[in-house]
Amino acid sequence: MSGHSKWSTIKRKKEKTDNARAKVFTKIGREIAVAVKEGGPDPAGNSKLKDVIAKAKAANVPNDNIDRIIKKAAGEGGSDNYEDIVYEGYGPSGIAVIVEALTDNRNRTAADVRHAFDKFGGNMGTSGCVSFMFSRQGVILFEKEDIDEEQLMMDAIEAGAVDFITDEEIYDVRTEPNDMGAVRDDLEAKGYKYVSAEVEYVPSSYTALSNPDDIKNMGRMLEMFEDNDDVQNVYHNWENEDDYEG
Repeated sequence: MSGHSKWSTIKRKKEKTDNARAKVFTKIGREIAVAVKEGGPDPAGNSKLKDVIAKAKAANVPNDNIDRIIKKAAGEGGSDNYEDIVYEGYGPSGIAVIVEALTDNRNRTAADVRHAFDKFGGNMGTSGCVSFMFSRQGVILFEKEDIDEEQLMMDAIEAGAVDFITDEEIYDVRTEPNDMGAVRDDLEAKGYKYVSAEVEYVPSSYTALSNPDDIKNMGRMLEMFEDNDDVQNVYHNWENEDDYEG
């Protein structure tokens, strides 16, 4: 189910305007800069940077942009000092929400995240209030088109995957968090093209919304988080996200 939820988010982002895609590029650029600062500019010796570059390419960030960000971050004073912060809370009708942010001003970001929760009928909670309902997993998604299910499943298991899930439109390969990059690279070397490959918070159970106002508010809450430059990722256990029409 998580793969389906992730795919809904990917499709929604694909349909957005050039301005919204530019925001995606900006967020990934921030991740690249932080990875360079933490582990150096060479992806061969910096697995975090290698993973973010793979994410950038999957999002169609131009190679020139990637190279420019790496060079800038590797220079003296090349990037601001960002810190990772994870916020937890509840959406309408108790939907569990985890928000990952990279910020250079934690007061600003906390206020923005709290405002998004409050504005759409949710509330920001304390650390740990919903994270116990999630586990960290590598999630690699492939569109079904022109991919043989049985062959991909065998190749994924051979590469070290721990689960293989088939959804309506996608194949969802699961890995241990530390194995995601290696499995992704192995499958890519075999000719498979993934649409997303990240370590994510995967919910253990899901909650469906039936009230139209709750569906509208939950969808708008997610959009407000995604529009915030400080917010990198949002995870939730909303089962019927496709019911939101924007």
